[in-house]
Amino acid sequence: MNRRETRLDRDIAAMLAAKAFTEIRYLAGDARRSSQDTSAEEDLERIRFLADLCHNLPGIAQPRPWRPSRRGAPGGSREQAMAERPIGWTWHTTGPEGRAWMLRHIEQDGRHWTPPPPLPAHRTDPSPMALWQQITVLLGRWPVRAPAGRQPLPAEAHVLKALDTDAVCALYAEAGRLRLGLGKSGPWLRAHLEPHGIHYLVPDPANYYWPGSSDGKGGTIRWWQCTALLRMYDGEQVSAMVAVLPATFAALRSTLPRREQLRLVHRARATERDTYLWGRDHKANCGPQLCGYLPEDTTEPPPEN
Repeated sequence: MNRRETRLDRDIAAMLAAKAFTEIRYLAGDARRSSQDTSAEEDLERIRFLADLCHNLPGIAQPRPWRPSRRGAPGGSREQAMAERPIGWTWHTTGPEGRAWMLRHIEQDGRHWTPPPPLPAHRTDPSPMALWQQITVLLGRWPVRAPAGRQPLPAEAHVLKALDTDAVCALYAEAGRLRLGLGKSGPWLRAHLEPHGIHYLVPDPANYYWPGSSDGKGGTIRWWQCTALLRMYDGEQVSAMVAVLPATFAALRSTLPRREQLRLVHRARATERDTYLWGRDHKANCGPQLCGYLPEDTTEPPPEN
């Protein structure tokens, strides 16, 4: 990691945020209203542009320590890239007009700055296990750990289970029927899973979905957020999330050796490509000739995680 570039990105983020706030204040001020150069609608559109461009910059300039949503889970390749070049996401998502605005102010401020390289694409293969992860597999330590101050999951949740396609679709159907909030069933998922494939499921709640947390409806979460490792019809393995009731998970058979379970939990956590990204890339070619899927509603999206 080039620490100089990281610090410079943070300094530039602070400078650009200040420039944007100054311009927004001018556009919204009374003095601007006396000018006939542009209409109020054009000024409002300019304010929207600046707000969209710069709303993340204060967080880049004064970042909080990064913490994974799951204890012990590795950061993805994009998280690592943005730790090295914090302004990378803003630079690559703002578009030509936004980049021109950034470069103009950076040049006017007398900075010598190199734009960040393209963000890495999500890996199609899992990140290799770090040495400490390999050691935990050898020692038989279960990688899913409770957030600080929370009760760990019960022993029956410390299992990874192998499922066929019918079982996976049934879990998604139950989550949708009970409105658990994670996972949706439907023809899209069944059509794109490998019909005779083996898939894997493990309770792996993010900190904010840990059982006992607020469900946003006045109650608490009583289901387990599970990570699924799914085999798609083209052979690629992708990750997914689905809410599963503890009793439903307990009723599923467990047949895998313990060390194989541990290895697969790490693999599922390290798989960056999920069903949404896979479906997005597949969408242009999706149809009866390739995958056999003929949606009734052609706007039906792939399930999001």
